[in-house]
Amino acid sequence: MTVEDGVLARLRGAQKSAAGAPAYSRFVNRPLGRLLAALAYRVGLSPSQVTLISGATTAAGIGVIAVARPTVTTGVVAALLLVAGYALDAADGQLARVTGKGSLAGEWLDHLLDAFKACALHLAVLVAWYRFFDLEPGWLLVPLVYAVVSSTFFFGVVGADLLRRIARLQAASTGAPRADAGSLRMSPLYSIAVAPADYGTLCIAIALLGFHGVFTAVYGALALMNLLVLVISAFRWYRSLKTAGAEGR
Repeated sequence: MTVEDGVLARLRGAQKSAAGAPAYSRFVNRPLGRLLAALAYRVGLSPSQVTLISGATTAAGIGVIAVARPTVTTGVVAALLLVAGYALDAADGQLARVTGKGSLAGEWLDHLLDAFKACALHLAVLVAWYRFFDLEPGWLLVPLVYAVVSSTFFFGVVGADLLRRIARLQAASTGAPRADAGSLRMSPLYSIAVAPADYGTLCIAIALLGFHGVFTAVYGALALMNLLVLVISAFRWYRSLKTAGAEGR
């Protein structure tokens, strides 16, 4: 076994749970991130350095959307940059777990950049629509709503995860049993069902930017589906946190 094979084997054993992961993240982004994490390990990059490279790559893709005239070429370039940034976002966590160099500061930096892209990408689409698309003014509300939905969804995921960690620590200190994540959320069918809410799905959709009518329809459909997923997820998070013993209101 080569050094690279050994690193990849260790990375495969350092994956997050597949529970709740949408299809693109589960079947495409994490394997891509594993390859990039192995490359980063080989050249001696730290997890935080990978995080910063991910943020710069994503920012470049967002900048292309906002500044460049939307053509087939610029759409593909923007999509590739966003896909690469997302894969690097998966790589930093895998690298941290396999090297043991993860830190609270690194996790905070990762979440900070995630919060940035959750909002900034949709604002870039808003700028592109305003500058280059022949749309009725009402359509400009779509990326604004999508930005709110994405930001709220991001907080919901991070906030629920943080509170579950606290609940697990409390349960461990009292010897209480841990709740099962449930077999449904481990199913590949569940991953496919929540694929519209996957950031990776949006990254791929950006490749359609040069086809103005098609992109507008696809982006609008994704905005609506993400809104529905957010509403359903909010109820599920609230119920799960009540079950975990978290305080709710």
